[in-house]
Amino acid sequence: QMQLVESGGGLVQAGGSLKLSCVVSGRTLSMYGMGWFRQAPGKEREFVGAISWSEHTLYADSVKGRFTITREHGKKSAALQMDSLKPEDTAVYYCAASAGFSLETAAGGYDYWGQGTQVTVSS
Repeated sequence: QMQLVESGGGLVQAGGSLKLSCVVSGRTLSMYGMGWFRQAPGKEREFVGAISWSEHTLYADSVKGRFTITREHGKKSAALQMDSLKPEDTAVYYCAASAGFSLETAAGGYDYWGQGTQVTVSS
């Protein structure tokens, strides 16, 4: 089955930037979309953004214009570039993969998940 591993999290000041990476390995799906979610303490996991197999993207309103998702098919990876970070962006960030061609915004639409990486934005 597929394994996903995130990296790139850390501590950054408000207004700063971070880039998260997600590398896929194992027995990969023939076509899959990739999504990013986050979960802050005491809150439910929420959708951040997603990129389809054909590289269409969709973002949550809270991050639109600040976050950018890209993917590299050859490297079986995806990235989440986060700019103009705010303290409310503090959370554990997860990447996920969903079989097929479409963009998924619900966590239940994803089949495989990474272990998460912590992002902390200080004010």
